[in-house]
Amino acid sequence: MGIMHFWEQSDWLSHTVAILLGLLSLFSWVVIFERFSRQLRMNKDADAALDTFWAAADLRRAVAALREKDRSGLFAGMAEVALSAADLHARTDGIGAGVSRSEAITRALRNHITRSQARLESGLTYLASIGSTAPFIGLFGTVWGIYHALVGLSGATQVVLGKVAGPVGEALIMTAAGLFVAIPAVLAYNALTRANRLTLAFMDGFAHDLHSFLTTGARVPTSEAG
Repeated sequence: MGIMHFWEQSDWLSHTVAILLGLLSLFSWVVIFERFSRQLRMNKDADAALDTFWAAADLRRAVAALREKDRSGLFAGMAEVALSAADLHARTDGIGAGVSRSEAITRALRNHITRSQARLESGLTYLASIGSTAPFIGLFGTVWGIYHALVGLSGATQVVLGKVAGPVGEALIMTAAGLFVAIPAVLAYNALTRANRLTLAFMDGFAHDLHSFLTTGARVPTSEAG
């Protein structure tokens, strides 16, 4: 009595459910390891990269230094789009000339944060979907396994408890498998969602500092902003 016995006694539908749960588990762990490794690199680089940026002699060198330190590209990309928006506003003669320098930089920073948020949330939809559907997939396998076991006992003149307990217990393995797949996905989703909120808060603070520097020439400390 074990996993191999369950596999040998189950039919093609139970095999399909088990394989599906295995693939979902493998995919979720790949996403979890990739996203957490990316988040750890981002957390490690962020403070040093921003300190290097503000310590640079001029804005061009600051952007180049930030690009070198910031492996995620989130903060470096923000500095680049803000600088490009400021330069473009100074040269434009079209309808953009009617927009103030402050509004042009704000729009560029807002668009970059929106794109960065979409990038940060990549993979989280899959984790949420796996975490919400895997228990039901496992439950379906359990129900089908119990049904399959009871059909096998139909027509028997005498039902022995051991003949029922074995197949039912094996069918319940599907429920445990569904929970095994779902629980890590849900925990990782919650942890990554919180980490993304913190990253976006840091990006919002850096965006405010950049906007103040490019519009007034002075950096307003984030703690004093708002």
